[in-house]
Amino acid sequence: MTLAASKVLIVGAGTAGMSAAITLRRLGLEVDVIDINPQWGALGAGLTITGPTLRALYQLGVYPDMAEEAYVGEGIQVCDTQGQPLRKLATPMPADCPVQSSGGIMRPTLHGILARHVRAGGTEIRLGLTVEALAQDAEGVDVTFSDGSRGRYDLVLGSDGVFSRIRSLLFPAAPKPEYTGQSCWRLFLERPASVERRTYFLGGPHKVGFTPVSASHMYMFLLERTPQVFIEPQSFHIELARRLESYGGILAEIREGLTEKDIPAINFRPLEIFSLPAPWHSGRVLLIGDSAHPTTPQLASGAGMGIEDALVLAEELGTSHSLAETFERFMKRREARCRLVTDSSLELGRLEQARAPVEAQTAVVEHALRQLAEAI
Repeated sequence: MTLAASKVLIVGAGTAGMSAAITLRRLGLEVDVIDINPQWGALGAGLTITGPTLRALYQLGVYPDMAEEAYVGEGIQVCDTQGQPLRKLATPMPADCPVQSSGGIMRPTLHGILARHVRAGGTEIRLGLTVEALAQDAEGVDVTFSDGSRGRYDLVLGSDGVFSRIRSLLFPAAPKPEYTGQSCWRLFLERPASVERRTYFLGGPHKVGFTPVSASHMYMFLLERTPQVFIEPQSFHIELARRLESYGGILAEIREGLTEKDIPAINFRPLEIFSLPAPWHSGRVLLIGDSAHPTTPQLASGAGMGIEDALVLAEELGTSHSLAETFERFMKRREARCRLVTDSSLELGRLEQARAPVEAQTAVVEHALRQLAEAI
C-alpha cells in the first residue's frame, strides 16, 4: 500500500514531536524535525506519569529506558495535611498490561531518552529554526523557514506547544492561552525511604504532593489559587515555605529546611490553557500535543496525550488511503479522549480552588483513570 505521505516536517521537538518522529520513521517516511530553541533541551521540572502513559511509552519502545532511569510503581497514597494516610488510589490497568501503573521522571531525563531514540531512527533535529509561512496546494505544503530557506512536504505536524506558531498560521482566530487562576510550584529533592509511591496531601489550602522520579529523588508539587503570575526567583524559597505553613509531618520538615541554596531546585509556573475546537487540522497540516489540546497537570496526562497522538497518527497513516482519511480517523480516536483529560483536569482545578472535600476530588481522578485505562 502506498502511504498518503512520504516526507514530513515536524515543528517542535518536545515530547509529542519526538514521539511522532519515532513512529513515522518506523513507517519509512522521510522526517525533518525543527525546534525554535537553539539550546534545545528540557528544564528541570518533574513529570508525573500515569499507567496509560507508561503503556504509551511501552508502545513507543522506550519503556525499558523509563523503568531504568526514572521511577515506576503502583498507585497513589492519599494523606491529610499532617501526613497521616487516608486511603490508597489504584490506577486501573488491564490485567495483561506489560507496565506498572504509575511513575515519575524529570523532564531532562525524558527528553534525553526520546532524543536518543529519535537519532537512532536516523532523524536529525535542526535547532534555532521555526516556520515563517505555509502555502498549501492539493499535492503538498511549501514551507518558508525563519532563516529564509524553503522546503516542500506532504505533511506538516505542529507540535510546538501552547504558544504554537503553526496554530497561529493555521487558525489565526484560534483561542489564545489564558491563565486558569492556579499556579504550580515544583521542588526537586532527595526521596526519603518513607515515600514509596506517588503521594497526595489533601484538605489544606493547597494541593501538595510527591512524585518519585528515581530510586533516590522525587519532586514535590504545590498547586495554589492566586491572581499573581510572577514571583521574583530570589524569593522562591521564602514564598514556597510560606505556602507550606499549615502542613505538618514531612512537609513541615521540608519547609523548615528551605534556604537560598534550594532556589535552583524550585520551579514556579502559572497554568495557562485554551480549548481549540475540532478539527485540529487544515489541508495537509495537523496539530498534535499541547499545540491542539493543552491541559493542566492535575491528571498527570499531558505528556501521555502527546505520545498517544503520535502512536495513533502513525497507525492511521499506515492504513489510510489519503491524508483526509487519516485525519478523520485520527480525530475520531483522539478528540473525546483528549477532552476527557482537559475537562477532568479543569474540574479538579476548580474543586481544588474551592477546597472541595477529598472524596469529591478523588472521585474525578478515579473516574478519569478508569476511562484512560481503555485502549487508545
